[in-house]
Amino acid sequence: MCVLWKTCETYGTLGQGILMKANDSILIPVLAVFCLLTGCGKEIEQNTVSAPEETSVTLPSETTRAVKAVYSSSKTTAITTETTIPESSGTATSGSAETSGTARSTAVSTETSSSGEELATTAVTVSPETQIIIEYQDDDEIPVSQGNGSYSGNNGSVRRSTTKKSGTTAVTSSTTTVTMTETELPAESETEPETELLTEPETEPETEPLRKSGTVPEILSMMTLEEKIYQLFIVTPEVLTNSNLVTAAGERTHNAIVSQPVAGLIYFADNLTGWNQTSTMLANTQAYARESGIGMFLAVDEEGGLVARCAKKLGTTSFNPMATYGKSNDWNTAYWIGQTLGSDIGQFGFNLDFAPVADVNLSSGNELGTRIFSDDPYVVGNMVSGVVQGLQSTGTAATLKHFPGLGAENGNAHYDDKIIIDRTLDDLRNAEFIPFQYGIDAGADFVMVSHQIITGAGDNLPACLSPVVCTDWLRGELGFDGVLVTDAFNMNTISGSYSPGESAVMAIEAGVDIILMPTDLTGSVQALETAVENGRISEERINQSAERILIEKEKLNLLG
Repeated sequence: MCVLWKTCETYGTLGQGILMKANDSILIPVLAVFCLLTGCGKEIEQNTVSAPEETSVTLPSETTRAVKAVYSSSKTTAITTETTIPESSGTATSGSAETSGTARSTAVSTETSSSGEELATTAVTVSPETQIIIEYQDDDEIPVSQGNGSYSGNNGSVRRSTTKKSGTTAVTSSTTTVTMTETELPAESETEPETELLTEPETEPETEPLRKSGTVPEILSMMTLEEKIYQLFIVTPEVLTNSNLVTAAGERTHNAIVSQPVAGLIYFADNLTGWNQTSTMLANTQAYARESGIGMFLAVDEEGGLVARCAKKLGTTSFNPMATYGKSNDWNTAYWIGQTLGSDIGQFGFNLDFAPVADVNLSSGNELGTRIFSDDPYVVGNMVSGVVQGLQSTGTAATLKHFPGLGAENGNAHYDDKIIIDRTLDDLRNAEFIPFQYGIDAGADFVMVSHQIITGAGDNLPACLSPVVCTDWLRGELGFDGVLVTDAFNMNTISGSYSPGESAVMAIEAGVDIILMPTDLTGSVQALETAVENGRISEERINQSAERILIEKEKLNLLG
């Protein structure tokens, strides 16, 4: 009643007289007609979003369906929905009167007006004996989400509008202008609040990309040069969205994917806080990417043993260090490990595992230790081939790492400026190449190339920037025709010696398909565009990698 009374206050004693004389069963139709005749209202369109678990509205046991509502004329745009949301802050609008504060209500997919405000509208059909209370907290301060559905900064008085009618259907309708972040408005149903900690204001993409469909060559022909170049990168969700930490995917993620259509995202332990949260985050992200017709690689390091993001954060299957299983040299055990890993991470939406480790343990000074199956290249090869086939039997792509092998190193690429491994080509053929050949023959979709300098290549370049390593050895001698991805470019052996743009160009020149985790995505993309424009890299070379990536995405059912 308070909401409707406030609306009628705009029109003086005539509107209040109608409100006072009308009984509850005819109140809303009378007011709606009155508003329409005076030109104060218009219909708002309907849309549907999923509901979070927590809600401040008591709903009937049967489905509660939103109805079209009338609201005072405004330049903002509103959408009525079939769900409820937790508290959101803003301005309650009735007629021409406004009250700043907090609304607990149903509603609320939003669209942004030219003024930058977003409108949430309440409109609920209530079954008999059901009471709806809409609260407005009178305070100019915008509440700040506490990350658990609660808000701070509300110190004003509370006024309530209550509608209750026995034996008939009653309708309560009002509008609330709110400024909403992704923390306040989930893209899909979640049990935990979204957390995209933003470092810059969100901006809308200028244009939506055309949806691409057809064969791989047909899709490739529809892509711009910029789109093809973006497909050459896998980054963290924080880099993509320019955020501090991402544990949810909403409009900021959506807009970032539209403007920067990278090949995929890699997630770490901090991104994973729960089963439902992880599944919803990945499902939303994949849905946003697929709007263009090209889905995303959603990657994680899940080797089992020491490196296991999902096992440690989400409680999936825990394994011993891989060296433990290498002692038995049992292919069936390796297959079971791979199949279990693939099933575990696949249930959340991951489709790319940066595993297994195919290095040979040749030096006690290497950074991998018991992550390596064995110091015998044939044992490593046997176990790696089993893991690869087990992983990929679940629809999850496997990655052999770290070519051409860093088991003989004495250092750590995360911190060292430069690591030199003194191995001749014959040395590599007799040891390090063997397990990679096993894994390639088993059908591995990806191979990851390391940052170490191999003396046998003769070019004094990190392996991931070396045409000898990437093209002559991996493509030529070992016959790998899948996707070649670098190890993370934020490691010091790359970021400490090369600029983001130069390292990106050198990697593509060397034969790399995907650059993992550059320190500057925009600068790397621009450097590759410039390299094509000035002739340093041909567009045909870009097309080669983009086509390999699309072929892999087709295998994973990520196209169309």
